[in-house]
Amino acid sequence: MAGFDKVVGSYAEAMAGLEDGMTVIAGGFGLCGIPENLIAEIKRKGTRDLTIVSNNCGVDGFGLGILLEDRQIKKMVSSYVGENALFEQQLLAGELEVELTPQGTLAEKMRAGGAGIPAFYTATGYGTPVGEGKEVREFNGRPYILEESIRGDFAIVKAWKGDRYGNLVYRHTAQNFNPMAATAGKITVVEIEQLVEPGELEPSQIHTPGIYVDRVIVGSFEKRIEQRTVRSAN
Repeated sequence: MAGFDKVVGSYAEAMAGLEDGMTVIAGGFGLCGIPENLIAEIKRKGTRDLTIVSNNCGVDGFGLGILLEDRQIKKMVSSYVGENALFEQQLLAGELEVELTPQGTLAEKMRAGGAGIPAFYTATGYGTPVGEGKEVREFNGRPYILEESIRGDFAIVKAWKGDRYGNLVYRHTAQNFNPMAATAGKITVVEIEQLVEPGELEPSQIHTPGIYVDRVIVGSFEKRIEQRTVRSAN
């Protein structure tokens, strides 16, 4: 079964083939479940003019935010961008194109792309700037706008456990955009915390089947907390 082994030995190998101008779909929510080392490899490669599809753009100095430092991102397709001052600066200066997308719509764009569905209708965004210029149809007396699905040249994903065949399990909140992103890349690269042998994962517990995954790499992670809120001692 050696031909099914998807584990690679370096981050350079994991991101081989990424070129300027490509579209990258990134899993994660805030800083939870982000493929932080794959993002760092994109920065190291210096790949430019990228379109990044992700719920948000990390924070200053971490996550996808580090790709803004050398202006590697040309366009962001995202839902929330409020934690990154550099993002705001580049947007207001006209240096960064941004396509704001409602969160559920963004998730469905990825899921539909992975399922081979080119477009879908949703009521979310109708009558707002999000819906401007989009086709409208009425179903059961309610207007809906047509949204196109998303496919990426690459999808980069973070998982908790995975086997050599690419079967994945996500942990807790990291099961956010990662499962949808994993299906929507022409090349899907996953970094995992734990590599297990084939057969160790209970089939009913697998969140992403290996058929969607092209490359797997085992990493170590900082797991930075975006905003720490604690109760006072007294």
